[in-house]
Amino acid sequence: MGNNSLNKSAGRTVWITGAGSGIGAALSRRFAQEGFPVALSARTQATVAALAAEINAAGGQARVFALDVLDRAAVFDSARRIADWRGGIAVLCNNAGLNNPHRHWDDIDLAEWDAVIATNLSGAINVIAATLPIMRAGGGGVMIHTASLAGRHHMPAAGVPYGASKHALVDLSASLNAAEGRNGIRSTALCPGEVATPLLLRRPGFDPALAARMIQPEDVAELALTVARMNPAVAVHEITFAPLQRAST
Repeated sequence: MGNNSLNKSAGRTVWITGAGSGIGAALSRRFAQEGFPVALSARTQATVAALAAEINAAGGQARVFALDVLDRAAVFDSARRIADWRGGIAVLCNNAGLNNPHRHWDDIDLAEWDAVIATNLSGAINVIAATLPIMRAGGGGVMIHTASLAGRHHMPAAGVPYGASKHALVDLSASLNAAEGRNGIRSTALCPGEVATPLLLRRPGFDPALAARMIQPEDVAELALTVARMNPAVAVHEITFAPLQRAST
């Protein structure tokens, strides 16, 4: 890691929400491989506990802070405990997300839609709000949000509530750059197309045989690491990327 990559941020700790599988697990492994202490959060403690054990056995530093991002008090408490663990939070990977089967106006399930909006938007806001004062006190930091290409362009397969929530997340990230740059805080919205995660495999009608041709979670993790290592005078506002379009056979 370059010595200019995280400004004057206290510590090197990376907080990863939604760390139990998919992109979150890949982020956890990749940052740990580079020597960052990683704080792992997800609703299912057993899953992140196994990942933390794997990282620690490989010589990394990982600790579990299991939580539901919708539990605001628990989010703020976890942020404080993570900051106490290693002296601050240098990078936030705001990754917890949800999608559901009923995605379209002609098949609406309001309870499901509420859950998607709550997790992808309100949960993200909770984590940002809990991290901001810690990064301000530490002299800065980097927030990396797992948004979606569906947060930049309407993608019918992703669904109405998911796309709406990810559009909002992209704007949240932009608002942080506008308001928090003076505090040394930079924010990036990662906007991938289809990523081979359990979320994609549960998409109605998706052919699992195509998973190998999609973006891999490790690709997203590598990009996040690059963002974290950027010159602190540079704010990478958003990155859009997608699977290579291949000719049909």
